[in-house]
Amino acid sequence: MTVRSFFVTILLFLFTNIYAQTTISGRVTDEQFRPLKQVTVHLLNTPVTVTSNEAGDFTINDIDAGPYTIRLSAVGYATAAEDINIQAGHSNVFHFRLTPSAQQLEAITVTAQKKEELQQQVPVSITVLSAAQVADARLWNSKELTALVPNLASGHSGDQRNITSIRGITSTSYDPAVATYIDGVNQFGLDTYISQLWDVERIEVLRGPQGTLYGRNAMGGVINILTKQPANTPNGFVELNAGNYNQWRYSMGIRTPLIKDRLFLGAAGSGYHTDGYYRNRYNDTPFDKQKLFTGNVYLKYTSKKSWNVLLNVKQQQQQNNGAFPIVPGADEAFAAPYQLDQNATGKMMDRTWNASLALTHWGRKLHFSTQAAWQNNYRYYKAPLDGDFSPLDAVTIGNDYGHKWNNVKVLTHELKLGSGTDRSSKINWTAGTYFFHQYNPVKQSTHFGKDAGLLGVPDTDFSTISISRGRNTGFALFGQLDRKIAGKLTAFAGLRYDYEHRHLAIRGEYQKDQEAALVTLPDTAASVRSNAVTPRLGLLYPVAKNSQAFANYSRGFRTGGLTQLSSDPSQPPLYPYRPEYSNNIEAGIKNTFLDNRLRLNITFFLSHINDVQVPTLVMPDAITITKNTGALASKGAELEAAFKPVKGLQVDYNLGYTNATYRSLRVAQNGNEVDLAGRKQLFTPDVTSMLALQYSYWIPEKRRIKMTARAEWIYLGEQYFDLSNHIRQAPYSLINARAGISTKQVELFFWMRNAAGKKYIEYAYDFGAVHLGDPQTYGVTLRTQF
Repeated sequence: MTVRSFFVTILLFLFTNIYAQTTISGRVTDEQFRPLKQVTVHLLNTPVTVTSNEAGDFTINDIDAGPYTIRLSAVGYATAAEDINIQAGHSNVFHFRLTPSAQQLEAITVTAQKKEELQQQVPVSITVLSAAQVADARLWNSKELTALVPNLASGHSGDQRNITSIRGITSTSYDPAVATYIDGVNQFGLDTYISQLWDVERIEVLRGPQGTLYGRNAMGGVINILTKQPANTPNGFVELNAGNYNQWRYSMGIRTPLIKDRLFLGAAGSGYHTDGYYRNRYNDTPFDKQKLFTGNVYLKYTSKKSWNVLLNVKQQQQQNNGAFPIVPGADEAFAAPYQLDQNATGKMMDRTWNASLALTHWGRKLHFSTQAAWQNNYRYYKAPLDGDFSPLDAVTIGNDYGHKWNNVKVLTHELKLGSGTDRSSKINWTAGTYFFHQYNPVKQSTHFGKDAGLLGVPDTDFSTISISRGRNTGFALFGQLDRKIAGKLTAFAGLRYDYEHRHLAIRGEYQKDQEAALVTLPDTAASVRSNAVTPRLGLLYPVAKNSQAFANYSRGFRTGGLTQLSSDPSQPPLYPYRPEYSNNIEAGIKNTFLDNRLRLNITFFLSHINDVQVPTLVMPDAITITKNTGALASKGAELEAAFKPVKGLQVDYNLGYTNATYRSLRVAQNGNEVDLAGRKQLFTPDVTSMLALQYSYWIPEKRRIKMTARAEWIYLGEQYFDLSNHIRQAPYSLINARAGISTKQVELFFWMRNAAGKKYIEYAYDFGAVHLGDPQTYGVTLRTQF
């Protein structure tokens, strides 16, 4: 052998040992060392997922050597996660023991930082609800996350488009302050928003600004919803709910492999019907009768090594006879709950499409993903809305001008690179780009009928028509990294640059009934550009084995824009309003005690928001005008606790306190400028509290039958709905309950929400119109799974 060939052989040997792929095997048992079959075994941040066999054994082939986190989950057992180190050229054999879920809390995996991590090791404030918890709490709509997440409040005026507030940061326009993602796709605005929850795998709620990784409208936080994905084992479910107010909700889904280990198909859908909670005294009929369908179809391909392709198509269709069940004031709303008196019953038709194609690659040194998404919403009123909320033929709102109008289209694309599966490096990083384009053509009329003179309108039987075409285009560059420094201390740093260009073209018309329209404002257009740099800095320190302390600074950003055309001459159109910025500090500690039976997380936060975008709803046009006119300070604290003191009993308690006050606020009222400094923020309860007690009992003789009872006490503090703080909801409590029996295949549960029938304001407009929260509802759920 020559010297050259000798060194080549040595190099090949070293290369093979460093980068060689190897095989690992393991066995999963219960605490009595009995083998557990059908345990899902997953290596975090890899495509590797296998299932244990009848003997509890599993094997993973062709895996790179190095450190990993392995997660094991099985029905009836608490999900466990452990760090393992796979060595090339060695026997990698592991033994794992799972504890029944009745005795231990789950090890929760999140993707909050766009990679798989354990919740208790993520240096941000985050609440996670598993699929089981979503079912236990009987969550059908994302607004029902109110108080289940500390300092989160959400509601709508009857149209299923939730306004969500976290820590006093709330939506004031169609650009939300809290971003919602479903399967990685940003629900770009309230137009393309899907509020229904179905076939959910996990809900992650990140509190506080998440602009570095999530962008322009994540100023208050992010709601990240993930649906269930298929695997090698075919499975599915059928669920039927029946309740009072003629509520019917059916859900079904199936997930199956088409080619084992390679190609998978999944489909799920949910339908909902109700006669509504409100009744119209004008014609003695139900007012908010609704039909709604939401569906999802996905096709997933996984290569043998490291590639994953996911095609995902979602649709939501809604028909609402009485889309905005609101009354002119709070006194009237409480005097005659769930009753109104309107001569026009608006019939809203609402259809949303959401399609995405994602490609992901896991490599030892590099993780790569790209996702393109198309969103479309067509929303119109087949019958006009009542704009005066009375029996008068005075004002109605219509927009049924054909498919080319009120049909929003959004294209988004995200490209992301990051650290690979090799965890031996001290530096982990993520970087990427984000692009979007939105087209929003709006045509809406305000019709003044024969009784318009009673409202002071000098003319009758005519319409004012507002026409606009909005085009918004933007991109972002972002990056974030973490590095271990000074022993156990880990530092985090992130930076994002956003650029956006908005163009709005408007036109105004006047049309006498049965006559041609006359132009009152010729075609006019304006553009505005905005950009923002949003940094993030953080520290994470393990103060003990199961205790992590963290501190963060971040800057929040919500995009600016242009005001719309309205009939109010004091609110000129195409008026630019600036982006909204915030500076935020939070610090907290995450603890796990008593052999993972007690989890306790505490966070304190402080936010200062400048150039606050203050909304004004112009009536009767029902158009929101936004201006920068204030500064807001928000501070508070949050507590999350989960405890399993004895077998079968779980106690969950969440508490949030927010003091969100305007440091400066000047607004126009009745032709004068009014100083409203010191007023409280809108849609922000000062306290959110949720206590849940759930007890499960297994019938000893069978052990396959489980009986479960759950009770929830929700408390919401004082809340305001207008800038002057005149529309006030006093503190109130809600009681929810659920009880039933289940086997491995079948569940039968009875449920009740707002058991005491509390009357409260869920949503109100600043001009005084009020929508009450849902009354007492009850029903039964029958579910079978296979």
